[in-house]
Amino acid sequence: MKLQTKLILIICSLLTFIILSLSGIYYIVITNVFDNQIGERALKVAETVAIMPEIRRAFSDPDPSRIIQPISESVRMKTNAQYIVVGNREGIRFSHPIPDRIGKYMVGGDNGPVLEGQSIISRATGSMGPSIRGKAPVLDAGGNVIGIVSVGFLTDNIDRINDTYQHGIVILSLVSLVVGAGGAVLIARSVRRSTHGLEPKEIGLLYTEKKAVLESIREGILAVNQQGIVTSANRFALKLLQLAENEEIIGKHIEDVLPNTRLPEVMRSGEAEFDREMVIGEHEVVVNRVPITDRQNRVTGAVSSFRSKSELYRLAEELSQVKRFADSLRAQTHEYSNKLYVISGLIQLESYQEAVDLINREVKVHQSLIQFIMREIPDPVIGGLLIGKYNHAQELKLNFEIDYESSFRDIPDHMDRSLLVTIIGNLIDNAMEAVLAREDLPEHTGTVTLLLTDLGQDLIIDCEDNGVGIPEELSKSIFEKGFSSKQGEHRGIGLALVVHALNKLSGYITFSRNSGTGTVFTVAIPKQSSKGKEFIHGDISSERNH
Repeated sequence: MKLQTKLILIICSLLTFIILSLSGIYYIVITNVFDNQIGERALKVAETVAIMPEIRRAFSDPDPSRIIQPISESVRMKTNAQYIVVGNREGIRFSHPIPDRIGKYMVGGDNGPVLEGQSIISRATGSMGPSIRGKAPVLDAGGNVIGIVSVGFLTDNIDRINDTYQHGIVILSLVSLVVGAGGAVLIARSVRRSTHGLEPKEIGLLYTEKKAVLESIREGILAVNQQGIVTSANRFALKLLQLAENEEIIGKHIEDVLPNTRLPEVMRSGEAEFDREMVIGEHEVVVNRVPITDRQNRVTGAVSSFRSKSELYRLAEELSQVKRFADSLRAQTHEYSNKLYVISGLIQLESYQEAVDLINREVKVHQSLIQFIMREIPDPVIGGLLIGKYNHAQELKLNFEIDYESSFRDIPDHMDRSLLVTIIGNLIDNAMEAVLAREDLPEHTGTVTLLLTDLGQDLIIDCEDNGVGIPEELSKSIFEKGFSSKQGEHRGIGLALVVHALNKLSGYITFSRNSGTGTVFTVAIPKQSSKGKEFIHGDISSERNH
């Protein structure tokens, strides 16, 4: 059975039970109250008649009925009573609405207490039928009971009045049931809209799926309601907040969990924030904040996702390395294809000596470069990077020179080679782009020179180019993530990655204009780990990264 049907049945059944119960109780209360009022009214009339002087004196008259009957009938007509009967101690009637019954005995059998001097209210069946009657004694001057006054209202008439109230109660009950049933349908539909038409089982399944999804995301997720109370958080969020996995933060205010959050501001403005940087404990994170809205577009809460900045840099580094390896392979394939075409042409022209000389020259150049790298830069990762960059420079018709004074053999084992690759690769790429941007250079005159030194306590990397140089107005911006002086997407990452890698290695970078044109970037990395200086210096600067 669907949730909507269950709700309607439960609410309607409950309303029916309550309305019927209240209607019955109300009817009983009304009937009892009305009966009591009729009884009290009958008693008051009886007591009034019993103390009338004319009635008392009539008992001494040889024919009491002559005096009492007119008085009783007058009072009966004025009070709308069904009967007023006055009798003596023996129960002989002196008055009755039906004159033929005067002189006969009173019927009902409830005169005993009255003859003892008590006034009573009773329900009995008299000569006119069942009735509620009030009875009072008639006393003489000495206080002795000399007669009885009985005033009655027939129960048939009372029941007719009660039926009128009963009909009203029934109508009110039916109206209440109809309104209640309509309200039950509205409530059920409202619940259905609130649950988006989902059944309880489906809601439970969604909750389980939501929990699994939150835990599978490699980002911290925090959700708050309109009051800023945390309603959801995954395990990765607890990790970034440096909290225990079993610590319960649901139900706490977001300011108590994360004091410098901007979720309350996002809820107030209703505007989402993407890729904002903030610090959580010892972690630099990138944060997205999005308001939660209902069907009426009202903000009912907010959700925040955040990821460690170092992890994003690691992904960027991996992507950069893949791109560099792909470029190197492409450049090498292109360069060797051109040389093979040249050799093939020389052979077809029967210029065999020229073909042999070209082959020997290329072999000598490459063998010399490879032997130098294997001897002075034995690390295979860095060596492979430099060979790839050399081939890429050949394709771009640039000169990529590795200073033969270079030596990079004394790299500490604890130093992350991938960080060195990030630094060297991005410096070379930026230098090549700066050279290519200089339009006045003839082909094969653009030069990028690299010097690697491991002498002393630091690893030194010098990357020099004869490119366009760095405008002075950009000197303070080139190391900022996202900044670039070139057009296009995915710019402003290279030098930011260099700085990030240097911070991890406790190194620093400087830059300056060289003797001609272009720029010299110098990197120093201590061989012994120390606190990062995060020091960047230069007389002029321009971002030349991609």
